[in-house]
Amino acid sequence: MKIAFVGKGGSGKTTLSSLFIRHLAANEAPVVAVDADINQHLGAALGLSEAEAAALPAMGAHLPLIKEYLRGTNPRIVSADTMIKTTPPGAGSRLLRVREDNPVYEACARPVRLDDGEVRLMATGPFTESDLGVACYHSKVGAVELCLNHLVDGPDEYVVVDMTAGSDSFASGLFTRFDMTFLVAEPTRKGVSVYRQYKEYARDFGVALKVVGNKVQGPDDLDFLREEVGEDLLVAVGHSDWVRAMEKGRPSRFELLEAENRMSLQALQDAADDSYAHRDWERYTRQMVHFHLRNAESWGNAKTGADLAAQVDPGFVLGEPLAV
Repeated sequence: MKIAFVGKGGSGKTTLSSLFIRHLAANEAPVVAVDADINQHLGAALGLSEAEAAALPAMGAHLPLIKEYLRGTNPRIVSADTMIKTTPPGAGSRLLRVREDNPVYEACARPVRLDDGEVRLMATGPFTESDLGVACYHSKVGAVELCLNHLVDGPDEYVVVDMTAGSDSFASGLFTRFDMTFLVAEPTRKGVSVYRQYKEYARDFGVALKVVGNKVQGPDDLDFLREEVGEDLLVAVGHSDWVRAMEKGRPSRFELLEAENRMSLQALQDAADDSYAHRDWERYTRQMVHFHLRNAESWGNAKTGADLAAQVDPGFVLGEPLAV
């Protein structure tokens, strides 16, 4: 399953996504974790030191390699230079799988050892000095979108993406790439405003959205969230001494996380697993093509000097049988 964590800045989405990743690893599930947030804190939340987090390879820096590998022998893609972030796969394209080894993972992913298992971690990469004032962060996130467009995952496999804050993720079609989106919301007016905005934008695209209440201190906070988000509220998370110690760089073993918080994380996994029954590869492929054609017309054709609509393979549908 492909799972996104979204929410306003400071809501705790990176902390909760890291806890969810630890929970999946403790359940011996294969996980590819992706830090697609502009602030790049997921590595630290998973226990990496500052130096280790800074040493993570930037996916954006390896975009030529990613493109060359993914295009494979697809005759509709004449060169890697004509691929953009929305280029869809077709016959001859190489696909990514959660459990395999491939040149993309070799270049862009690093193993992170947790208490109860190991996950692969990928990161878009931070702004560099040469980016300041001239580059848009969404150009870096494009590497994530391209990889997800070519990724085939099955049941009991997880790709967990810590997304950019607020509604920034709607600047591309990346928000449609997930089986389940968990929106982390504090029990405040600002906390639920991002939920309303996300819900409105996502409505026409069939995005499965559940709210995770965070920093909930009592019944009044819980009642507020229920009134504001209704049945979309999945779980609520309160104070955690384990998380406080983790944020100080001194976490205890994950098995010592408070029982109520472990139960909340299991509820997230159950919701993600349940979404598998509603997976629609045809719609997924159709939305992929939709955003590609929009990007091609808006800027892609002019930038590459090619007719990018010709990259669409009308008979191709991404799906699990292709992973055999």
